[in-house]
Amino acid sequence: MDTKSPDAFRTISEVAEDLDVPQHVLRFWETRFSQIKPLKRGGGRRYYRPDDVALLKGIRRLLYGEGYTIKGLQRILKEQGPRHVQAIGRGGPIGAMAQAPGAPGTEPAGAAEPGWAPSRPSVPEGLDDVTVLTAVMQELGECRRILERALKPVEEEPA
Repeated sequence: MDTKSPDAFRTISEVAEDLDVPQHVLRFWETRFSQIKPLKRGGGRRYYRPDDVALLKGIRRLLYGEGYTIKGLQRILKEQGPRHVQAIGRGGPIGAMAQAPGAPGTEPAGAAEPGWAPSRPSVPEGLDDVTVLTAVMQELGECRRILERALKPVEEEPA
């Protein structure tokens, strides 16, 4: 892909290689995210515009890098639009969306909403490794408690 102009259309194999995902994953995402609309030529061959590629990069970053679910990402696309996810795909910040209380995909652990995504602990600059690791261990402990509660069998009511 290095030899093509940044404005050139990309084939599915080029995009899959660039994103490091199999081609079938891109085709699957097309079924889940209506905003992905590659140009299709004869024989069904897909050609992705630069905006399509940016959107796919944003989707990949949110799903794989940030832990969002497909439903959570669908809600982000609906509420904030594809331009927002394209900006993320171009390296833009996620912070404003992820840190806002009640933002899509950021419900607290155990929330009934299907779009839950894990929160990332914010670590101020200048903290030593022990402090950071202690905070991470506390967060992991909370995750464990949540998982144990979720896996605990529901007590049956007396008959």
